[in-house]
Amino acid sequence: MRKWWPLVAICAGACMLLVDVTIVNVALPDMARQLHTTFSDLQWVIDLYALVLGALVLTVGAVADRFGRRRLYLIGLVLFAAASLACGLAPNVGLLIAARGVQGVGAAAMFATTMALISNTYTGRERGMAFGIWGAVNGAASAVGPIIGGLLTANFGWRWIFLVNLPVSVIAVAMTLRVIGESKDPSPRRIDLPGMASFTVAAAALTYALIRGRWASTETIALIAVTVVALVVFVIAERRNPAPMLDLKLLRNRTFTAMLLAGALLSAAAWAAMTYQSLWLQSVLGLSAIKAGLVVLPCAASAFIVSGQVGRFLHRTSPRWMVGSGLLVIAVGALAQAVLRENSSWPVVIPGLVLVGAGAGLAMASLTSTAMSAVPRQQAGMAGGALSAFRQLGYAFGIAVLGEVFDSGLSHGLSHGAGAGLSAALSGGQAQAVLARTPALAPVVHRAFADGLDLAYAVAAGLGLIAAVAVFTLVRPKPQARAAAPESEPESAPASVEA
Repeated sequence: MRKWWPLVAICAGACMLLVDVTIVNVALPDMARQLHTTFSDLQWVIDLYALVLGALVLTVGAVADRFGRRRLYLIGLVLFAAASLACGLAPNVGLLIAARGVQGVGAAAMFATTMALISNTYTGRERGMAFGIWGAVNGAASAVGPIIGGLLTANFGWRWIFLVNLPVSVIAVAMTLRVIGESKDPSPRRIDLPGMASFTVAAAALTYALIRGRWASTETIALIAVTVVALVVFVIAERRNPAPMLDLKLLRNRTFTAMLLAGALLSAAAWAAMTYQSLWLQSVLGLSAIKAGLVVLPCAASAFIVSGQVGRFLHRTSPRWMVGSGLLVIAVGALAQAVLRENSSWPVVIPGLVLVGAGAGLAMASLTSTAMSAVPRQQAGMAGGALSAFRQLGYAFGIAVLGEVFDSGLSHGLSHGAGAGLSAALSGGQAQAVLARTPALAPVVHRAFADGLDLAYAVAAGLGLIAAVAVFTLVRPKPQARAAAPESEPESAPASVEA
């Protein structure tokens, strides 16, 4: 058991930062009431965390290779804990939003280093098992966020969704200092400031554009233009820099590129639709936040069980089949949920949710392990940061695309009944208020939500299928030597380890 304590310390931080992506959602009404503010202001409590996390994770991963992954992980834990305390004590919405931004910085430091720490702590079969458990924690954390948030808010108040992070952070810091050794690039290079600045601007602008939506607006078009320009600057800077933040040569590795693409599309296909599914469960079916969270619990449970089980086979199984098959199962699970009708209730989506969780559990651990094994060990932080960045951007992309698709289906459904013009109110979670005023609209509202969600599920299934095809196309049929026995890879010089 002693050898698994480092994994416990790593998973504690990963679980906290992922739970905090979704834990806030159910507490927004209480926040708005106690802080005397609006939902539009509180939206930044959610968005700024995701924005900072997505923008900084690659930069922090590159810095960790130079200054030490354990050191950056510890800094992230302490910063996350301090920001959580500030969130829990915030007297007004301005300080709460600012503290959430700082919390996102700490989360980026943890998210960028967890994979590199696992990759440098374990080898062979144990590495596969470690990534399997890590993937299981990842899969479960986001899904249980609303449940934990609902329980804490209902029993202790919304401030405890942040304060609960403090004891977990203290334990994680103590364990990290005791059981995790330091690792870094044995030949550190200069900090790539132009690359860091240009990628941070590009990621921040793209994430904000995806969160914001409204594609035809001048502001969104300007954000996309900023993203493109910043990416061009980033590529030029990396090609000219002898010590780049992201070695673009890594993208010539078909396996690594496939894992980046798969990570982004997995996040979009598996998790993004749950945002709009939660809207249906709570605003149309009238479930409480806790009950709505319990509906998606089978997804988290199947992801946890499958990911934990497949870990023992990762060291001898082709990632082509493990990741590709997992993505196909996710696609089937998403399509299995596209069966909603006017009179449908929550049990109809359970089989699809279980399949999505099983597919995610099958793919996530192998995806991460393969991506980390495909690069030299001294670039583990860089690789981990790149994969984390793609996962965050993929989730934001999924939220934006499926949101547009859902709104389109919702509007189309309303146009066939007496509810034309109600799309904005319904997509804003006001279905119960609409039905209270006009009960006769119930069949129209239920049918419109079914149309919108069915269309969103179908597109999510398509994203999963595209990812699966990419993996089967780009990854070689047989496991590469580095995937089967990464410790024997000649070009992957072992990272330095300090006592």
